[in-house]
Amino acid sequence: MTNPASRHDVHRAIDAIWRTESPRVIARLARMLRDVGLAEDLAQDALVAALEHWPASGVPDNPGAWLMTTAQRRAIDRIRHDSLVRERHEQFGEALEPAPMGTPDDTARLDDDIGDDLLRLVFTACHPVLPVEAQVALTLRMLGGLTTAEIARAFLQPEPTVAQRIVRAKKTLAKKRVPFEVPRRDELPERLASVLGVVYLIFNEGYAATAGEDLMRPALCAEALRLGRLLAGLAPAEPEVHGLLALMELQASRADARTGPDGTPVLLPEQDRARWDRVLIGQRLASLERAVQLGGADGPYALQAAIAACHARAQTAEDTDWARIAALYGELAGVTGSPVVELNRAVAVSMADGPGTGLQLVDDLAGEPLLRDYHLLPAVRGDLLARLGRTDEACGEFERAASLTRNDRERALLLQRARDCQRG
Repeated sequence: MTNPASRHDVHRAIDAIWRTESPRVIARLARMLRDVGLAEDLAQDALVAALEHWPASGVPDNPGAWLMTTAQRRAIDRIRHDSLVRERHEQFGEALEPAPMGTPDDTARLDDDIGDDLLRLVFTACHPVLPVEAQVALTLRMLGGLTTAEIARAFLQPEPTVAQRIVRAKKTLAKKRVPFEVPRRDELPERLASVLGVVYLIFNEGYAATAGEDLMRPALCAEALRLGRLLAGLAPAEPEVHGLLALMELQASRADARTGPDGTPVLLPEQDRARWDRVLIGQRLASLERAVQLGGADGPYALQAAIAACHARAQTAEDTDWARIAALYGELAGVTGSPVVELNRAVAVSMADGPGTGLQLVDDLAGEPLLRDYHLLPAVRGDLLARLGRTDEACGEFERAASLTRNDRERALLLQRARDCQRG
């Protein structure tokens, strides 16, 4: 048996491994069982088994394979049990509805590429029998490995509301017996927008983690990028697919410069642009051009990619075309109606026209209900006040922003900015 300190370390390792491996495990089980909710339950059983065994035996060399094998054994046991129950009912002449699960023979077909399983899971969760909000919440829960609290914060909505959506979504998929598959080409359009939205949110959570000890969750970024590339192959004529892929990879090109050696966040103006991946930037500018050629220049992902391209093209922070970025945010706000986009536009306007103009726009958003507990509103306001020399007010805004964020790295940065203001 391990001592308490090492047990704590094992539990932390299990948590990190689970966040990375759970989407693959759930996707594999969902294909076996044809039941997304049951797949998640049995995957959780495998997690419980790891919590029981690994503190004593140690983390295995291939923890992902251990979790997958354990979960599959439970799934096969469940399939066999249900098959036996059906046989016994049939012996007594009871009429049963066909079960939505597969059979043990399904395990012979489980050597397909795991990426296909994950893509099937996304399309299943984004089935039109579910409301769009439920589609996104369910997929983030299973594929993104986000907690209900993290999803609620991403949507700027109460946690109980999101929890209810997820429960109802799983029940609906099971009741409707939604097939676990990538839809036919003629069915793609009705689901593609939701799928793109989910991949986008998964990438965002990886790029700027809602909570936890790290600013980024690189595994989520990598998963979103891989799914984006699969979608580009699946729907090559859809401009927003290329727009989203361009956006994610342009953002990813800056990932190495976003943190210091100790994990401390580095703000965009202070980043070492020599660490930006210029090869990747060149490739993704081509993807953006592809989206434009397909007629998607005014799509929400293409517009965001165009904003990211403005940053990517600037060799120094001073070279940034902030007027162009502000104009693009104006177009994006017209498409989305999002107050978060309006907040970003205010930042761009402040860089183009001065902090006073930007502050007026931010103050106009102060009564927006969706931004009431959004930590970046006071963070932006604090930055603008500091640039205007109103350091006492700025300090209070940074402290308020720090109290609202659940990300440890962001909180530390905001508190440091508050201390800097106090020093004058």
